[in-house]
Amino acid sequence: MSYPVTSQPQGASSCCYPAQPSDWNTSLMDCCNDMPICLCGTFIPLCLACRISDDFGECCGTPCLPGSLNSLRTGMRERYRIEGSIGKDWAALTFCLPCALCQMARELKIRE
Repeated sequence: MSYPVTSQPQGASSCCYPAQPSDWNTSLMDCCNDMPICLCGTFIPLCLACRISDDFGECCGTPCLPGSLNSLRTGMRERYRIEGSIGKDWAALTFCLPCALCQMARELKIRE
């Protein structure tokens, strides 16, 4: 005998991500806070972008696609509830790519 569904299952609460919006743990210009990340972002930014993508759970080749870094940075902000906008993400990646990549790598290192 079948019974009708009278209630929906509740979603699992997330224990790992903050409930309140926060800010980046480090500033865009704090590149020298982590020297290995800084050097990698300065001299081989594509390698750092691939590592960030892999650490974030995406394919390591994702940064080779046009516009993918914008999606990755926005996805990081969404996952960790970091305040900002797509426009600010675009501006950071367009005008200061090495600094933005270093900031993303430091954020992953701190949060993971």
